[in-house]
Amino acid sequence: MPTMDFRGKQIEIDGEGYIANPDEWSKELAEHIAKIEGIEMTFDHWDVVNFLRDYYRKYQIAPMIKMLVKEIGKVKGSEKGNTRYLYQLYPGGPAKQACKIAGLPTPTGCV
Repeated sequence: MPTMDFRGKQIEIDGEGYIANPDEWSKELAEHIAKIEGIEMTFDHWDVVNFLRDYYRKYQIAPMIKMLVKEIGKVKGSEKGNTRYLYQLYPGGPAKQACKIAGLPTPTGCV
């Protein structure tokens, strides 16, 4: 399995760069992954990451984009629960790129 060097430690990742062990995730590692992805983390970025991590803890699955939009809309309102807003934050794909930064597995289905 490939690895990513982070602070002198080798973190196992899959072929797409998702960390293999979600328990190794930290805010610092998320910032490192975000930098690799070309994302400068803001409050709004963290809001999505934290939402995804809570969702994963509850359902043990990383949501595909349709579910992400729907669930964020329920909690955060329609101004944040829409694809335009989420793609502005994560142009590489809100579900896919945000899940990678959140230390979650690749979302299933349409991402």
